[in-house]
Amino acid sequence: MIPYGRQDISAEDIQAVVAILESDFLTQGPAVPAFESAIAAYVGAEHAVAVNSATSALHIACMALGVGPGDTVWTTPNTFVASANCARYCGADVGFVDIDKRTYNMCAVALASKLKLAAQRNALPKVVIPVAFAGQSCDMQAIRALGDEYGFAIIEDASHAIGGRYLGKPIGCGDFADITVFSFHPVKVITTAEGGMCVTRRSDLAEAMRKARSHGITRDQAEMTVPSDGAWYYQQVALGYNYRMTDMQAALGVSQMTRLDGFVARRHQLARRYDELLAGAALTVPFQHPDGLSGLHLYPVVLHDSARRKAVFDGMRAAGVHVNVHYIPVHTQPYYQDLGFRAGEYPNAEDYYARAISLPMYPGLSEQQQDFVTSTLRGLLA
Repeated sequence: MIPYGRQDISAEDIQAVVAILESDFLTQGPAVPAFESAIAAYVGAEHAVAVNSATSALHIACMALGVGPGDTVWTTPNTFVASANCARYCGADVGFVDIDKRTYNMCAVALASKLKLAAQRNALPKVVIPVAFAGQSCDMQAIRALGDEYGFAIIEDASHAIGGRYLGKPIGCGDFADITVFSFHPVKVITTAEGGMCVTRRSDLAEAMRKARSHGITRDQAEMTVPSDGAWYYQQVALGYNYRMTDMQAALGVSQMTRLDGFVARRHQLARRYDELLAGAALTVPFQHPDGLSGLHLYPVVLHDSARRKAVFDGMRAAGVHVNVHYIPVHTQPYYQDLGFRAGEYPNAEDYYARAISLPMYPGLSEQQQDFVTSTLRGLLA
C-alpha cells in the first residue's frame, strides 16, 4: 500500500527518543523547552508553547485571546473540524468564510465582504482563523489589514505549513498573526508522533497559553494570592487543561527539525514531478502562489468531473494507492448542521470537496511509486 502521507524516521530520531528513555525525564524535562526554542528560532518568533496536539494548540490560543460565550470566531469550511471546534470549546459561536477557487484557502475578498455586512449588524468576529491549507499560506497580508481595520485577532492555523514561507519570511514569524499553530502528527511535514505548537510575539499570550496547557497552575510568587508556603507550593489561578507535550515527543521533534528544510525541498521535487506526470489529465493540479513557499503537506488534485470522483477514489484504493479527501466542509457536518448551517452556503468549498482527491505526498515516496500512482490515476480517468 502507498499511503497518502507517512512519517520519515531516521536512526538519529530513534536514538534521540532512546536517550530520553534512558534519562531522568520522560514527561516535561529539558527536551520540551529545547524543542520550543528550535521552533521559535526557525520561524523568528519570540515565544513557542508546545502541547500534545494542534487541536490543543488551537484551543489554548482561543483561550489566550479571551474567546468566550457571546463571541464569534470565523474560519474556513475547507479544514479539519478542529479549526472550528476550538471556538466551540470556549463557548463561542462559529462562522465560515468561503474559499478562493485557486488556492482552496480562505478568500480575503469574501472575508472583506462578510466583514462589511457584519459591521452593519454589529456582529463582527473576535477572532478569525485562516488555515494554510495543504501547506500554502493564505493571503495573510490582506487578512491582517482587515484585522487592523475591523479589530479582530488572528490565529493562523498553519498545521500543514511548518517549513513554508510567505512574502519571503517563515510562516509563523508573527508579522500577520497574533498566534500561529503548527501540527506534528505523523503525516505532517515533521512529527513528534502527536503534538502541536503555538508561536507568538506576545509574552502575555505565551504566558496565558503556558498556564492553559498545565491546569492553570503557577509557581510564580508574583501571580499568587498569598505568600508561598515553600518550594513545593503552587496555585491554580485559572482553569486549564493537561495539554503538555512529553520529553520523548519533544526529543523526536528536535531531531526532526534538523531535516525540516530537506523534507520541504523533497516535497517540492515530488510536486513538480506530479505536475509534469499529470499534464493534460482531466484534473487540476494544485496552484502554488508566487507570494509563498508551501510546506506541501498535501498534494490535492481536483477532477474536472465530480461524478467520477468516487469511482476514481475506489479504483485508486483497490490498486493499493491509499488516496484520501481533504476536507469534508465543516459546515456540512451533523454537529454544525444542528447549529443551523446548511449545504449550499459556501459553494466554492463544496465544489472543491466534490472533486478533490489527495495523492500520496511524503519525502519517502519513490519515483517508481509516483509513476505507479500517476499511471493508475490516468488509467482510471481515461
